[in-house]
Amino acid sequence: MRVKICGIQSEEDMRTALAAGADALGFLVGITHLAEDQVTIDLARHLVAKLPPFVSSVAVTHLRTAAEISELVQAVRCTTVQVHDDVDVGVLSEVRRNLPSVKVIKAVHVTGPEALAYARHFEPYADALLLDSRTENRIGGTGRTHDWNISRQIVREIRIPVILAGGLNPDNVADAVQKVRPYGVDVNSGVERNGRKDPSLCRRFADRARAATNHSQPGSAE
Repeated sequence: MRVKICGIQSEEDMRTALAAGADALGFLVGITHLAEDQVTIDLARHLVAKLPPFVSSVAVTHLRTAAEISELVQAVRCTTVQVHDDVDVGVLSEVRRNLPSVKVIKAVHVTGPEALAYARHFEPYADALLLDSRTENRIGGTGRTHDWNISRQIVREIRIPVILAGGLNPDNVADAVQKVRPYGVDVNSGVERNGRKDPSLCRRFADRARAATNHSQPGSAE
């Protein structure tokens, strides 16, 4: 079970996430919707440069054109980009051509059964899909769960890795993993206190997510 801790804003946040055993850290850059934890390109690049080996750096962006996304990733020097807004499949194809060594994750907002068709549509153009919640003002970081029955169906029918996000926290992540059986889980506000990553919450989240994979799970990384 892979664990991504998103919304990293400082070296302290980064150290906390790494101490919890995070496999990937997410940095919100190129943000156009409401998000209190966005950082500048310069800060993201500074933090990414300090990451140790074997930890993925993920630029989470709302940008919608291939040129903007590619320029952002090159500036941040991250290993992965998470395209979180609605874009055409051609945008993902162009980003992959521009950045052949960078993995591309496409966010799928699970607002209803139509999310399955959306996921299938993007499956050939992404290295992984991330299932998230959204509200009228936010396309991520909502702190709200969505229908895990739909998410489970997507995991069953999609052949690339599927990451579960949306309202996860240390108290519900084990249930989410056992029900949805994703490749990985992604958390942001669910491990924060006063807007910063909390060491005990991060550790409990990662430990409980991984412990839940003791059950046989086809979609897990084990």
